[in-house]
Formats: sequence, C-alpha cells, structure tokens
Amino acid sequence: MPRNARLDLPSVPQHVIQRGNDRQPCFFREDDYFRYRTELRELSLREGCAVHAYVLMTNHVHLLVTPAEAGAIARLMQSLGRRYVRYINDRYHRTGTLWEGRYKSCPVEDGNYVLHCHRYIELNPLRAAMVADPLDHYWSSHASNAYGKPDPLVSPHPAYLALSADSTKRQLAYRSLVMEAVDPTEIEAIRQHVQRQHAYGSARFRRAIEAQLGRSAGPQKIGRPRKLKTIE
Repeated sequence: MPRNARLDLPSVPQHVIQRGNDRQPCFFREDDYFRYRTELRELSLREGCAVHAYVLMTNHVHLLVTPAEAGAIARLMQSLGRRYVRYINDRYHRTGTLWEGRYKSCPVEDGNYVLHCHRYIELNPLRAAMVADPLDHYWSSHASNAYGKPDPLVSPHPAYLALSADSTKRQLAYRSLVMEAVDPTEIEAIRQHVQRQHAYGSARFRRAIEAQLGRSAGPQKIGRPRKLKTIE
C-alpha cells in the first residue's frame, strides 16, 4: 500500500516526531544527546530549516521546524537519521535499525497554535515525570526560549518574538505560558494531529493547505487555542 504524501509546504512550521524502534532508547549516554543535537544543527543549516523548539527524550525526539522549501525537512531527517544510526552502531558495536520507520510530522498554523506546540514540546519531560521543572531537562530548547540561554540550534519563530519587543519581558511571558495549567484536550489534539499527520490549526488553515496541495489535510474541526497576551 503506497504511503500518503506528507503535508509539506515552504515556510509552514511542522511538528516532527522521531521515535526509537519499538519505543526502545535512542540515547544511551550524555554524549549521544550532544551528538544528535550537533548533527541536527549542522543539517538544519544546510537544508534551510529553522528549529524553533525541540526536546530530546530517552526514546524519541520532538521538533518544531520551519522549512524554507518543500522537501527540506524530509532531507534533514533522512540525513540526520542515517548519520546518527551510523554513530550509534559504531559506538555500541550494534547493527540494524534504530528508528521506528518514518518520522511523523504535521503542519502547524502560526500564532497561538505555534506557541501551544512550543509548550507541548518543552513540557514533555514534565509529563514523563523526568523532572519537576522543564528547565531541569538539559536537552531541550526551554532554557533558550524561557530564559534566554544561548542555544545555536534555536531560531525564534515570529509568534514567539511577538510576545514582547523586549527580550526579558518576552521570556517572562513565555515562562508564564509554559507553566500555566494546560487543558488536557489541547494535549490530546496536538498528539493526535501529529500522529495522524493532519494539519494542526484552524479550519481556514486546513482549507488553505488543501487548496495548495489538492488533497485532504485532516479533520473538519479542532479546538481553538486560547488567545495569548503580548507584553509591550
């Protein structure tokens, strides 16, 4: 049975998940996380992909990425997967696959949808009970987005920059967003849309993607995220 083509458009952010095969670990030591992140930065620059948020978990990875052109994320993930598997197999004297088939991805609408996807990604370690504060998970974009710690991998999305013109106020607003109570339906909506590879956004966003690609982009209706406040 042929695979469904991805919903892939230039300049449209995508939420990407890459899982370890059979949900087994894909990171074993600290050096492995560092290697993956280094390779991700190099390849994202090469392919013209801006990484806005990320988290490296024990057995999977979440990314929020905007490609400059269609096909760029596929090239990025294919090259990254091959490089990292070769590194792991050489280091641990193993053979075979590391990843669970193809990565999953879905386009994400700008504005509140992007910010809520930011939050979903960076709260992964908290939901997994790995840490009490997302800042305590080192392999994440949270320290950069929430506290301004330099991270050469992170490229701020316009929706994040729009939280405030002042960087200190912007970080404060972002921390407030991340740490506020999250509606479980929002978590489920984000999870289901990326698993089913449906467009995550408003009905208007979905229709725009369908008009450009000439095929269905997902369900007819999803919940609308609560409007976020900006700080001048």
